Amino acid sequence: MTKFSDLSLNPKVLKAVEEAGYETPTPIQAGAIPPALEGQDVLGIAQTGTGKTASFTLPLITALARGRARARMPRSLVLCPTRELAAQVAENFDTYAKYVKLTKALLIGGVSFKEQDALIDKGVDVLIATPGRLLDHFERGKLILNDVKVMVVDEADRMLDMGFIPDIERIFSLTPFTRQTLFFSATMAPEIERITNTFLSNPAKIEVARQATASDTIKQALVSFKPTRRDQSAKQKRQMLREIISSEGEACKNAIIFCNRKVDVDIVAKSMKKHGLNAEAIHGDLDQSHRMRTLDGFRDGSITFLVASDVAARGLDIPNVSHVLNYDVPSHAEDYVHRIGRTGRAGREGRAFTIAIPADDKYLGAIESLVGQPIPAVDAPWTPSARGSTPTEDKRADDKPAGRRSTRGRGDKQSDQPAKAPANQSASEDKPRNRRGGGRGRDDRGPKTVGMGDHMPGFIALSFEERRGGPPADSTESTKPKPKRRTRSKSADETPKTEDDAETAA
Repeated sequence: MTKFSDLSLNPKVLKAVEEAGYETPTPIQAGAIPPALEGQDVLGIAQTGTGKTASFTLPLITALARGRARARMPRSLVLCPTRELAAQVAENFDTYAKYVKLTKALLIGGVSFKEQDALIDKGVDVLIATPGRLLDHFERGKLILNDVKVMVVDEADRMLDMGFIPDIERIFSLTPFTRQTLFFSATMAPEIERITNTFLSNPAKIEVARQATASDTIKQALVSFKPTRRDQSAKQKRQMLREIISSEGEACKNAIIFCNRKVDVDIVAKSMKKHGLNAEAIHGDLDQSHRMRTLDGFRDGSITFLVASDVAARGLDIPNVSHVLNYDVPSHAEDYVHRIGRTGRAGREGRAFTIAIPADDKYLGAIESLVGQPIPAVDAPWTPSARGSTPTEDKRADDKPAGRRSTRGRGDKQSDQPAKAPANQSASEDKPRNRRGGGRGRDDRGPKTVGMGDHMPGFIALSFEERRGGPPADSTESTKPKPKRRTRSKSADETPKTEDDAETAA
């Protein structure tokens, strides 16, 4: 049996590996480390949880043990699709390089540019980064990639699926052609072949397991049910999720719950906390410090349930996850393998449940076609009922008076039994209302407005100009409105009609 001591690693690296508790390499490590140490390009394909990170970290540290980095010119580059995976690679580097004087820098979003610039200016041997933040530093003139000797792309298929193809191609063009390239992934889709043929030169291909297979230590289960109503589907899925957790009992020590959308991650986490479950959410919209605190809490056991988007599906090494629960069936079949690979790691046993509704049939078909076998179906621990699952709608229905029909437009027809007045109805509303042609009566309009209409004040009828010789303004005659007269425009030679005009003319 091969041991790490047989792999020609640096003695200081071997000492760190032994202190970490590892003696025998995994198949992907045993196959990838020797050609990587010889300087050959490597294409490693292995299911998740088999130790791919150490497959490139150990030879990378050995190759960089000699030499020194110059300012702003890293000697190696490790690209990761997510911040969490990049931080995990940095932790592995610290573990295996503690006896080797090498420097590193972690370039991820959510961290100050100033702190990262200070590390780069000193010179780093290993630069671990996400593509976006790496290009941000390069465009700001803080990085020179001409001295990169080894370039690693971790989770290559995920990197390409997330739309990083243009960024990856640009980063490759900025590095020397003579670099050594290491590609590692759990799956290798056909469209990736073009990328590997372009950027890898005669690579050593190590495939230790059939593509897109799950570990034999993971017990899979499919829970299918049909929602009673379409608008109740999400609510009943959350209830089904809680029932699965309850049915597992003490066996469910902790679990990662995967959702397809970020908004569902927040909703499911809040729902679980509302029902007394110790759950926290993690997705790409959260601040990086918050995401790291949440992951640390899940690792140390202070958080029992981690509700996550696919940002946590790839590459995270959390060894003691007992369950994985797919709240949503993943839309990409490869993601199913990565999700359930968070449990059953390093030979441990794990359980993976997937909740499915009829709309998920096409996604289930793609997953079963990829893994080459159907997901074992189990009985649902809970069956939604039409009435019990929609208490809000039932309450609305109960609050509505039965048999009451609108009488609008039907004249004076009334029901045989008058409706009982509400308790807060005033006494004046108990009087019968005067219906006029089916419309609302006078009582419906409330009290009459005094001051206009039937009670017009007298001053409104006063003339604005007091007629000479006429009655005084305060007499009864002046308060009577005069009938309107039709007036016509006067021509220039027309005789004046008013008394004032007559006197002026005379």
